Amino acid sequence: MCGRLNITDSMGVRALCDQLDISLWPEDGMRFSRFIKATDRVSIIFEDTSGQRIMKNAIWWLLLDKQHTEQGVRFVPSRYTSFNTRYDKLNTPRSAGYHSYRQQRCVIPACGFGETQIVSGLAGNKKHYHDMQVAEDSQLALGGLYRIWQGVDATGQAFTEHSCSVVTLAPHSKLKNIHTKASPLMLSTDDNSLQQWLDHNITEPDQLEHLLSPRLRHSLLAQPIDKPSSYTPVGPAFCLKAD
Repeated sequence: MCGRLNITDSMGVRALCDQLDISLWPEDGMRFSRFIKATDRVSIIFEDTSGQRIMKNAIWWLLLDKQHTEQGVRFVPSRYTSFNTRYDKLNTPRSAGYHSYRQQRCVIPACGFGETQIVSGLAGNKKHYHDMQVAEDSQLALGGLYRIWQGVDATGQAFTEHSCSVVTLAPHSKLKNIHTKASPLMLSTDDNSLQQWLDHNITEPDQLEHLLSPRLRHSLLAQPIDKPSSYTPVGPAFCLKAD
């Protein structure tokens, strides 16, 4: 899973947010963009200890560093890569996602995501890009983790910052020609996987283990593109059917 997301204002994204019955929305509104990259802000949904569904805009980088400035404390992405959290590290006690996996799970409503494959040839390495997208009315949600950081601004007022990562699984066989290293955790309300991931009452990893096997819960349209910033097609799109 590479560090770019497609979160446009689609029927599917709106329907998913409505279905999740969010109690509290971000003051600055939900974050929409055709190209959200790692370290940007992205809208996440999580369940607090009272069972309320809350949406916050979070930095897409799980580990943050605290910086002291004239304007007070600010949080910036750490030097450790953490926009994704590997499934095989979730039960490693000292890993970045260990505690969040048990207590701070979230979902990211999305229209799609981008993948990059590096192919070696006689002329050297070349990057091949694909734009993966679900149908306009499809309700794709990526499973993630979040953390909350506490700071004080220049006026002495306390504030909180949220950060997040996308959980990545082993490669999926249907994506082997698109990305061979990993696949994102894709969830759905149809099979209750999304509800289980959000459930704050679930704190035992064994109860979530079945979600950590690669699975396409939605059909994906894969479009080869020249580069993520322009999305110019460089070949015919093709469909990857849901499992």
